[in-house]
Amino acid sequence: MAESTTPVARPQPKTAFVTGANGYIGFAVCRAFVRAGYRVFGLVRRLESATNLVAEEIIPIIGSISKDATFLDDLSKYTKTVDVIVSCTEQIPFEEHFEGILSFVQKLATTSNQNGVKPLVLASSGCKDYGTTDVHGAPGLAPHTEESPLQPTMEILHGRTYRSLELLEYTSLFDAAVIRPTPLFGYDSSYYGFAFEEAAAAAKTPESALKLHLDFNTILHGCHVDDCAEAYLALAQHPDRGAVAGECFNISGYRYETLADLAKALAAEYGLRGGVVPASAGDRALPFADLALGYSQWVDSSKIRRLTGWTDKRMLLAENLHVYRVAYEEAARKGHEGVLRVKERIAGALAGARK
Repeated sequence: MAESTTPVARPQPKTAFVTGANGYIGFAVCRAFVRAGYRVFGLVRRLESATNLVAEEIIPIIGSISKDATFLDDLSKYTKTVDVIVSCTEQIPFEEHFEGILSFVQKLATTSNQNGVKPLVLASSGCKDYGTTDVHGAPGLAPHTEESPLQPTMEILHGRTYRSLELLEYTSLFDAAVIRPTPLFGYDSSYYGFAFEEAAAAAKTPESALKLHLDFNTILHGCHVDDCAEAYLALAQHPDRGAVAGECFNISGYRYETLADLAKALAAEYGLRGGVVPASAGDRALPFADLALGYSQWVDSSKIRRLTGWTDKRMLLAENLHVYRVAYEEAARKGHEGVLRVKERIAGALAGARK
């Protein structure tokens, strides 16, 4: 029997606008929304960054976030409405940057409202908003939930932690939710690239050992960046907007790992004869290690799992370290922007330590 050639009616494709579209989270979010059938617009600051977006069928919009930004004029040439706005950028200090975010979101939402669409804004913050938890095995250890008090331990995070919540107040123009991912891994590996770089360097030393001035019971509760992006999508597609709007959602892996788990995997992967071990008092401290590997935090993500059915699917960092390592090295070989950003920050930490 011949197949019918009568076209099947399909709903109008939805649109998503993602800031920081060439960043670690932003690029993954763009790809997830493209796969789901959205028409995705990605904001990048430089024309050179647009090629990666084009290759993934993301429409690049060139511009920078500020109160007087003009990139919305370019976006209006494509569409008068945006269903989902995802904020994946941050700058230090954050306050001025947030004013720019708020300005363009209000303008974009106003235009969308006038054309019959009330956007959902998904604002990226992070689980460091809660501060640290105790280490694995500590008495009374409990995870951070969305009800945990906000107490960021790093001063530079205060602006992002508290100002992001202001978006939840603009209920007439748009709906909003604040998203708090744990540290992410995969591809160019975010800050976990530090572990790969240091393990590779340690393998070339006579001791063939990586020594860390850290508690090996430190909780490393990561999540693959693609799983994280699918969580954003799950919230955007949830049929009950009211259950998403005005809420905060943690994103984390189904369980945590520890620094001891990662140490064992790194030693095996890089052939470190001396292993990855606790450092002695006289051993050199590694700048950046505290931030990359020493921030202990267990984060509960059952809220988004119960609401949307989202779950992480990718293997954990230590479970699949070889695959994540070679992906990182390939990204580094190609001069990937994400790898270069992390290396610049590590170099900055090293330079600061030498002063």
